[in-house]
Amino acid sequence: MTATVEQKATNVHWHEGDVTRENRASILGHKGVTLWFTGLSGSGKSTVAVAVEKALAARGVLSYRLDGDNIRLGINSNLGFSAEDRQENIRRVGEISKLFADTGVVVLSSFISPYREDRDLVRKMHEAGDLPYMEVFVDCPLKEAEARDPKGLYKKARAGEIKGFTGIDDPYEAPVSAELHLNTAEMTLEEEVEVILSTLQEKGIIAKD
Repeated sequence: MTATVEQKATNVHWHEGDVTRENRASILGHKGVTLWFTGLSGSGKSTVAVAVEKALAARGVLSYRLDGDNIRLGINSNLGFSAEDRQENIRRVGEISKLFADTGVVVLSSFISPYREDRDLVRKMHEAGDLPYMEVFVDCPLKEAEARDPKGLYKKARAGEIKGFTGIDDPYEAPVSAELHLNTAEMTLEEEVEVILSTLQEKGIIAKD
């Protein structure tokens, strides 16, 4: 399934301003970046993102979380869970993430985003805008994610009450070259946060301690 979006509006042109990305970074004291957390439902994506957001705030770094459920309660409330709707969900979030990153914010986007093609589209959006982007694979075995089942969704999927559920009757295509690979069955939350912060420092996104 190839992601294509038709440009319907005509006679529109990108309007450049006088404040540059570098200007915004100098105001904030750090650069913008999108961290894209992907993994099964219950893998711990949102948990890690919340912890990273708190750790960044303690360092005076401005970040913002874009969470799957939060987005579906707002801007994407008109989308379901078909392959087409999932694709549009990720496309919209990719565009939002790109805008936040351009302002100099560290964006923490937590989405199952099960299809590689959709995630690759978000990566290409950032590459086209010369914006930093890191895919974070929150790797959790299905057995473990199902045992956690914080929302009771796996139980419903197994009972046939939910159709097209990722990991049960819909596939999850794991990343093959993610910038960060967090094995949640072997790492503590503190270790996961430290790996992410260290990587942001190494990449020159945020200042070193």
